[in-house]
Amino acid sequence: MTVSSVSNAVSIERVQKSYLLDSVRVTGLADVSVRIAPNRFTVLSGASGSGKTTLLNMIGCIDRPDSGRVVVAGQDTALLSDDALSDFRARHIGHIFQTFNLLPVLSAYENVEYPLLMARRPARQRQARVMELLDAVGLADKARHRPGQLSGGQRQRVAIARALAREPALVLADEPTANLDSRTGEAIIALMRRMQQERRVSFVISSHDPQVLSAADEVIQIRDGAVIGQRSMVAEGTA
Repeated sequence: MTVSSVSNAVSIERVQKSYLLDSVRVTGLADVSVRIAPNRFTVLSGASGSGKTTLLNMIGCIDRPDSGRVVVAGQDTALLSDDALSDFRARHIGHIFQTFNLLPVLSAYENVEYPLLMARRPARQRQARVMELLDAVGLADKARHRPGQLSGGQRQRVAIARALAREPALVLADEPTANLDSRTGEAIIALMRRMQQERRVSFVISSHDPQVLSAADEVIQIRDGAVIGQRSMVAEGTA
């Protein structure tokens, strides 16, 4: 049975992925099929090496499966060339990284503006969008600060603003609280949750942090490259 992409932010059908580690072939994903609902805060949960980051990379169009089907925001990614896939990723998917991945020579403002420059948005539109996002994450007063002048939590706030810059349908976060203390991590989770709800964006997060799991609408459990469980924390009919 084919997994339908209708009304799903992401549809994964029978995806297989393996890697060569020296001369040994290692299974990353083994016949994975899963649906991720739109406008949800979904967490991929599993131990280190379980395959959750591999699955996140498939959803994020960073990697392609050996076999199977990946549909993101209604687009079958197998139908896209490498260049078209890169363009699709830039337009529809925002990324938040464990290590922030901010450009150190750019200010907070310039880091958030960067995706908009790449999209050739007009200067006035860029300025309005960047300042609106920095204000939304509580950093309007830090717009001219470089990453080295910001705390870890503030850097992650900039990263969240950057991920939302092009109004993506989907935001992916790989262990976004791993480099933060528990109190700062809790604040970042609350911010991501608020951004997801207010902006009606689908968030998919790879994490084994109990604080992240407790905030989820949906938890997808992964072990040894296979989905072993998926449970909704949202009542039927709610959005």
